[in-house]
Formats: sequence, structure tokens, C-alpha cells
Amino acid sequence: MRDNPVKAKITAGGSAFGAMIFEFFTPGIAQICKAAGAEFMLYDMEHTAISTETLRQQFALCRGLGIVPMVRVPTTEYDFIARMLDVGAMGIMVPMVDTAEQAAFIASCCKYPPVGRRGAAFGVGHDDFTGGSVLDKMKAGNERTLVICQIETAVGAENCDAIAAVPGVDVLWLGHFDLTNFMGIPAQFDNPRYLKAVDDVVAACDRHGKTPAFMAADQKWMKDYLAKGFRLMAYGVDIGIVQTALAQGIDFMRANAAPARKPAGKAAAKTKPKARK
Repeated sequence: MRDNPVKAKITAGGSAFGAMIFEFFTPGIAQICKAAGAEFMLYDMEHTAISTETLRQQFALCRGLGIVPMVRVPTTEYDFIARMLDVGAMGIMVPMVDTAEQAAFIASCCKYPPVGRRGAAFGVGHDDFTGGSVLDKMKAGNERTLVICQIETAVGAENCDAIAAVPGVDVLWLGHFDLTNFMGIPAQFDNPRYLKAVDDVVAACDRHGKTPAFMAADQKWMKDYLAKGFRLMAYGVDIGIVQTALAQGIDFMRANAAPARKPAGKAAAKTKPKARK
């Protein structure tokens, strides 16, 4: 089975950077992101209409590229988590994790017995349709799967230390927009209450040997949150990146376009003699 270099890197104290995909589930997107330097692809199921079949294809397109496929499932359900793992996801993100009990359930869904409750299927997508020792595959699957709990509610922020302490949880991913919404301070990212919650998440990760993670929309967000100690980071979402780049190009063209000119032949048409009746 393939290993997970992103998990190995952040577990050793390093940083890893990648892309979050909401819209462009094309055959070339994994190769495009890899060529840009991305170490992982994080596909979103929570806010999109993407299907299991589409994700299965996307995970397969990551094979051989050295880029790690991960997915945000829409909710804390075994069926979503186990199915995504079986079709090839190497990392599972679950939104709105509020308690240590939830986190423990999520971790158990990602691990084979006796550690967890993941069902057995081998010679399928997650092990690249190969044969081999089932015991070795179970061990490798448990070790390579990155388990990500999103902290994005006021309750989750209050319980972040207990969540970070759960065995099998690897990452606390800060959901900044939802967190401010649930705190009653929508999009107030300079509010002291929000900033304290951010610091609490990082401190909880430091105490329990876990990795704090974030999605940064631009270079200012990147700089600020890298400085705070976040070590797993996605750059924006694909929609915003394409729109921003396209808008910059179109704005530049409009600002530098030549003045409008009258089409050739207009003046001549005005002086053309009228036909006699």
C-alpha cells in the first residue's frame, strides 16, 4: 500500500501545503495542482454536490503523482467515512466536531479492529486492487489515514483540548467562518474572543502532539496563521483562485485597451450618393 507523506511530514513536526477543491473535478486537476507544488488535494463533500463515483475517479487520478487525496465528508457518519477510505482517500476531515466523544467515534471509523470499527474490504481502491497480507494492509491503513476534526463551533472551541487529546485524531482544522458565526460575531476575525479561540486550538495541539490546520484565502491569511503555528494549510478554494486570477487579467486588459475606433467604412457610407428613384 502507498504511504501518506503528508501525515509523515506533519507528524515529524513539519508543514504541508495543498489545495481545496470545490468545483473543478476535472481529469487534470490533480496533475495541475501537483505541478504547482501542492502536496495534497482536499476535496469537499460538505458544500458541493460531488458524488462518491466522482471522488473515486479523483482519488485514482492522484495515483502515481505523489499527491495525497483527502476529503471533507458532510457529516459524522460511519457510512461516509468508511466509503471514502475504501475508494482511496488517505485523509478524512469531519466538520463541526463538538466533543471528545464525537472525535473518538470519527477516529474509530478510520481504524480497523481491534483499534476501531472500520469494515474489511481488500483488493479494492484503497489498496490499489493488489493482493498481499491482510494484516499488513490493516496496519498500513491505520497508520497512513490522516484523521482531521474541524473546530468550527463555540462548543468545539471550548472542548478543543479534550478533542486534541483523543487517540487517533491527528489534526484540528480551524473553521474560521463557521466559528465566528457560531460565536455570534460573523466574520469578525479580529475579535478578541475569536483570536483567543484560535490560540486555544494551537495550544491544545501543542500539548497533545497534534497539528493545527487552516484554509488561507490569500497571502495575508497565510502569513498570519503560519506565524500562529498552523502547519497544515490549504490555499483558498479553486473557485476563488480562478476568479481572482481571471478578474486581475480582465481588469488589466480593460485598463490598457486602446481607445475605441470607428469601424472602417462608416465615413464612406455617409457620403455615398442616394440612389435615384
